Amino acid sequence: MHNEKLFTLIKSPIVTEKSARVGESLKQIVFKVDLTANKREIKKAVEELFKVEVTKVTTSIVKGKRKRNKNGLYKKSDYKKAFVSLSKDSEIQFEGVN
Repeated sequence: MHNEKLFTLIKSPIVTEKSARVGESLKQIVFKVDLTANKREIKKAVEELFKVEVTKVTTSIVKGKRKRNKNGLYKKSDYKKAFVSLSKDSEIQFEGVN
């Protein structure tokens, strides 16, 4: 896989209270990824970018919500979530990362 594809595959980590609980109990990290990415590509990208060992990847597609404002109706974009399970000795720290 090309390095430029690796950097565009993973868009951002999803840091919420729910994802923090999942991270503590199941040793999982949640990422927002490209809609066209498959599990093998996500696993390879996380392993190469963060230098960790990935045991399992689960994905889900989140449908965008319909919203209303003074200009009318609009729809937020769909996105894909990847739940990445890490091995016991692996860890990713996001503090201080820009």
